Amino acid sequence: MQAIQLGLDTFGDVTSTADGKALSPAETLRAIVKEAVLADEVGVDVFGIGEHHRADYAVSAPDTVLAAIGASTKQIHVSSAVTVLSSEHPVRVYERFASLQGLTSGRAEIVVGRGAYTESFPLFGLSLDRYEELFEDRLDLFSHLLSGKPVTWKGTTRSALENQRVHPALDSPLPAWVAIGGSPHSVVRAAKYGLPVVFAIIGGAPSRMAPLADLYRKSLQEYGYDPQPVAIHSPGYIAASDEQAREEFWPHYREVMDRLAHERGFSPMTRDRYEADATNGALMIGSQILWHLALLMHCRVWERHVSP
Repeated sequence: MQAIQLGLDTFGDVTSTADGKALSPAETLRAIVKEAVLADEVGVDVFGIGEHHRADYAVSAPDTVLAAIGASTKQIHVSSAVTVLSSEHPVRVYERFASLQGLTSGRAEIVVGRGAYTESFPLFGLSLDRYEELFEDRLDLFSHLLSGKPVTWKGTTRSALENQRVHPALDSPLPAWVAIGGSPHSVVRAAKYGLPVVFAIIGGAPSRMAPLADLYRKSLQEYGYDPQPVAIHSPGYIAASDEQAREEFWPHYREVMDRLAHERGFSPMTRDRYEADATNGALMIGSQILWHLALLMHCRVWERHVSP
């Protein structure tokens, strides 16, 4: 049987304490490190941190926060969730995570993707008209860097590299994943590079990802790669009872999803849709989380680490 790993992650939401006191971004960052230390102590396999460049999330430099976590933990793997590769420089991304890999004695991982928000594009002077081109080109370069060997590469979004070494050298390979929102094209693209995938589930029955997982495995075989791990990511919240968890999580989830809907043109979140996703396993909400995990395993999508 293939090993299953359980992970937790956070986007570093700037929220408040139980008594209603608003946290500052700095307090949020310190709280994230404490959460990761606790996750390490109780045996969680992976702790991931997302990248955003906006007031409602505190983490704009996941690798820096992950370095603090790595220095304070012993066993847990630390990962981005995700690194927005479209608006990052692949060489600098590789250097930072290679450094993190060395600092943590091989416990670092990276998940690259395009992210749900687009605020990093204007921030770094990039055009959204090149949304697809930027990710395609930079993922191609990043895949070459992962070899650890001198890189010769030519693309469209930066100057070419000729037999260029990138440092620091690694004692062990850097595990890299590609985050996918549900596009068959994205699945085939990840398989082209032989990289494992993370399906980002934010709504709808998880079973809809099963055909994509099958396409990914088939594409890996066609490209001549060995089977790779598959993971899923789902929002979640745990409380003493299912009813308490749903009631407490609803206003926070609605706020996040309505903000995303406004910025990306999606449909606003409704209570009925929320309840459906809380029931079908798309959202890891409740007191009996293992039941949800069993449902996901039955859908043959989740095979490595899941982030409830």
